Amino acid sequence: MKSAVLGAALALTALPLSAFEHFEAEGEISFQQRQFAETGLLGQSKSQTSVAIEPELYWETEEGNSSFVFSPFFRWDSMDDDRTHGDVREALWRHYDSNYEIRAGVGIVFWGVTESQHLVDVINQTDAVEAIDGEVKLGQPMVSVGWEFDDSLLDLYLLPYFRERTFASNDGRLAFPGLGDTEAQYESRHEEWYPDLAGRYSLMWDQWDFGVSAFHGTNRDPYFVQGLSNSVQPYYALMSQVGLDVQAIFGDWLWKAEAIRRFSLDNHTAFTGGFEYTYVGVNDGITDLGFLVEYLYDNRGEKAPVAGQNDVFAGLRWVLNDLDGTEFLVGGTLDLDNSDSVTVRLESSGRFSNDWSWTVTGWMFDSDTPSDPVYSLRKDDFLEAEISWYF
Repeated sequence: MKSAVLGAALALTALPLSAFEHFEAEGEISFQQRQFAETGLLGQSKSQTSVAIEPELYWETEEGNSSFVFSPFFRWDSMDDDRTHGDVREALWRHYDSNYEIRAGVGIVFWGVTESQHLVDVINQTDAVEAIDGEVKLGQPMVSVGWEFDDSLLDLYLLPYFRERTFASNDGRLAFPGLGDTEAQYESRHEEWYPDLAGRYSLMWDQWDFGVSAFHGTNRDPYFVQGLSNSVQPYYALMSQVGLDVQAIFGDWLWKAEAIRRFSLDNHTAFTGGFEYTYVGVNDGITDLGFLVEYLYDNRGEKAPVAGQNDVFAGLRWVLNDLDGTEFLVGGTLDLDNSDSVTVRLESSGRFSNDWSWTVTGWMFDSDTPSDPVYSLRKDDFLEAEISWYF
């Protein structure tokens, strides 16, 4: 799997780069420390240290209508050999013309507007050993064409190769008991080579932004099946999905929603929607304070293999508007069917200087219901501090 992506990336880096007149190189090195409140369910340590590097090389033609970006990633982790991993985040060639763009290679595409989860974001696989919130993605091999119209965009994608989700090993933290290093199973006989098709049409009208998307291919979210010796294996089924994302700004109110209808082993409908209200000019007009509320729904109810089937997320966002870009977000998700199931997160970030930045992230998980997806994380409360140097 990794060799196929690396091979595609190396093939693209072999393009005649002499045709590119402009070149830039930059990147970042990050030093990360995780501290857990308890020893893990499988006896894992409470301290986890890692270092990551992500350079970015960028070429552009003299005319400015073609470019190529190459961005590899590597992390070394003190605890988990499966978190010591590398990836090609981007190795993407782009060609621009009057109203269209062609892209080929390995890239990252983000769809979504809500804060608590992104239902419509189905192009890239989640790099789950990086972060528990699903925000970090693996590079996806693709060929794509996009058209720009007066007030709208249309993007079509051919995704020839599937990436398996990364998971922590039994020696790592945020590990799922029984999953370990088991072999993945697929519904398609073509396994990871089943070609996926996707598209999204987005429209901007007055204060509204609309996005309608469709996808057919291998589901990025695995099911889990029982294997030998009480092991658990990820099972990647085929699926078709249609999605809608909507965002609207009315004064200090930001309304947003995502909805999907997915056809797979268990057909289902899911929705996430809510608002963010921002008090502008708090603290003598210097800082902004935002209040976030979202409702998460999945019609599979308590049988859903994911959290967020009948939940409420609420949070506060504090933006200092200082030269260092300091901001904080604290929020929690409550399961309305099982009030003992609660997830709380903290996100904060800022800069020391133009070359140095910091982030502090925290997670708390609480559940007494064994069938709840949060239950397996009940001993994984942690704080994560990271310092990054940009070069």
